[in-house]
Amino acid sequence: MSKSIRLSEEAYDRLAAHKTEDETFSEVVLRLAGERSLLEIAGILSDEEADALRDAIDDRRERRANGLEEVADRMRGA
Repeated sequence: MSKSIRLSEEAYDRLAAHKTEDETFSEVVLRLAGERSLLEIAGILSDEEADALRDAIDDRRERRANGLEEVADRMRGA
């Protein structure tokens, strides 16, 4: 089944710029849009897994911030 959509000239030109010689416009749209939407992956983690992942991300961000502060201090000669 196919659907028709309207695009402005600018939108068409941008889409066409991403198209390779052997691709259809549908294939370009699918490639640029990615394979999954966030809604498709919502709920794949349990609450416990989500909490553990969030904690790991927070820990990594804190370690990175501390490392950047150390580098900045060394650059300032402190």
